[in-house]
Amino acid sequence: MNEKYSPYKAIFEKHNGLLRAAEAIRLGVPEHIVYEMVQKGELVKEARGVYRLAEGEMPANPDLVQVSLLVPKAVICLISALYFYELTTQIPHSIYIALPQNTPRPRLKYPPLEVFWVGNPLHSVGVDIHVLDGVQVKIYNREKTIADCFKFRNRVGENVALEALKDYVRQPKLDVHKLLEYAKINRVEKLMLPYLKSLL
Repeated sequence: MNEKYSPYKAIFEKHNGLLRAAEAIRLGVPEHIVYEMVQKGELVKEARGVYRLAEGEMPANPDLVQVSLLVPKAVICLISALYFYELTTQIPHSIYIALPQNTPRPRLKYPPLEVFWVGNPLHSVGVDIHVLDGVQVKIYNREKTIADCFKFRNRVGENVALEALKDYVRQPKLDVHKLLEYAKINRVEKLMLPYLKSLL
C-alpha cells in the first residue's frame, strides 16, 4: 500500500469509503490526489464526481446512493420507492425522483432519471431517511408512495398503483390512517377508498 495516500484513504474510510469529489476536497484531499488515486487504483470512479475506495465493499444500492449524493434535493419516489419497499413486481429502469418545482433538471448521464416536479407540501411531506451504504438517502414512506402512485397513475399506470395497494395491505404494520392522510393531500382519497375497502 502506498503510504502517501494513507491519510486521504482515512478520510474516505470515515465516510464509508464513498465521497463526492467536492466533499473529499473540502475535507482535505487535494484535487490532484483524487485523480492520482484513481490512476493508481486506490479509488474507483463510481459516477461523474463520485469516488469510492477500491478496497471497500461494492455498494448494495449504488444508483440510489449516487443520485442522493449528486442531486441533494431529490427524494426517491414512485416505482423506485415501491421497489425499495417490495411493493411492486416492476423493475425500474430509471430512478424515479421528486424535485421541488422550478429546480433545474439534473445533468446526470447515469443512472437514468424519471423526474417529477412537485410543489410543497407534496415534496416535503412523508420523507423518510434511509442510510444505504453509509449515505443518507431520502425516500418517501410507503403510504406517501402509494398515494403518489394514484396521483400520478397516468404516468406510472393504474395497475402499478393497485398492485402496490394490494401488496401494502399484506405487509405488517399497516397504517390506514396515514395512507388516507396522504391520499387526502394528493386529492385521490375518493379514488383510493373503494379499492382500500375491498382489500381490508
